[in-house]
Amino acid sequence: MSREQSRASRWLGALWQYFIFFLLIAFVVTCCMLLFLKTLQANMGMSLTQGMIETAAKLTLGNVVLISFFCTLIDNVRRWFLVTRPVRRIADAAEKITQGDFSVRIEPVFTVGGQDGFNTIIHSFNRMAEELSGIETLRTDFISNVSHELKTPLAIIQNYGTMLQQPGLAEEERQEYAKAVTDASRRLADLITNILKLNKLENQQIYPEREIYDLGEQLCECLLSFEDLWEERNIELITDIAEDVIVKSDRSLLSLVWNNLFSNALKFTSTDGRVSVSLKADGAFAVVQISDTGCGISPEVGAHIFEKFYQGDTSHATQGNGLGLALVKRVMDIVDGDISVNSEVGKGSIFTVTIRSAENGAS
Repeated sequence: MSREQSRASRWLGALWQYFIFFLLIAFVVTCCMLLFLKTLQANMGMSLTQGMIETAAKLTLGNVVLISFFCTLIDNVRRWFLVTRPVRRIADAAEKITQGDFSVRIEPVFTVGGQDGFNTIIHSFNRMAEELSGIETLRTDFISNVSHELKTPLAIIQNYGTMLQQPGLAEEERQEYAKAVTDASRRLADLITNILKLNKLENQQIYPEREIYDLGEQLCECLLSFEDLWEERNIELITDIAEDVIVKSDRSLLSLVWNNLFSNALKFTSTDGRVSVSLKADGAFAVVQISDTGCGISPEVGAHIFEKFYQGDTSHATQGNGLGLALVKRVMDIVDGDISVNSEVGKGSIFTVTIRSAENGAS
């Protein structure tokens, strides 16, 4: 609709509103005047001449016109402040949202008599804009981080693949380049696998299948899968796993948690270091602690380690894609558990996982 058409439509609307007020007030005033005149004639015995009636009719018509005009004006002013202006502000903000401006916010409007329906809508709109802004930021960061994480292994594969094509390459160099390609390919595959897992977890496409089992046995099984790694680096493994700690949870999801935490503990612990794993029952909960004597993390880094693609080692000297702890955090949310970290730079980290025991688990 053009501006001229919109203006003409508003004028027609105003005239129609005035006409409605005119008819309504004319009807009410006419009824009142007729009742007044009949009562006057009956009680006082007065006879009204045609001239008197015409004069009264003209005065009444003028009053009706003026009253209708003022009622229309007052109603239009009321509608402008209490309806039209709030609706226009909401519509303008919604238009900006559709154009990708998620920073727009609407100020509360003036209300009369506690009628704050528009303010309720505005409050919900502002919350929606905040959520959309956060989602857009996450999407942008996610794309940026995924692009970076994909680019690094692909560049390694490309470079070493080119070097493998050199004629007369020594066997030792060929093995070295082939290993670099294999490692980069494995890192790329792990990244894609973790992205898919995290996507399913965040979209609740994976639902916990709870079963009752011995948590200590699961911890031991997961630890044994890393035996070659801790023996190769001569890392001392200390375990204090209580017996008969029974939980009711999703075995496969928790296995993902333990594998990520054990992998990180061993990865960030230097040769001849120490990794400790403990399990104990604490009232209604099973508490698992995984500690290491690695490099540790600062409080600034610790505040972000459960975010997607966040890596405390910005140099990427240690292999990883920053998704492991994000997966762990999402799993703990799904199984109604809790995870926290206590760390000090140069002294190591302690991750504490708390899960409800079987007697107190959800059915």
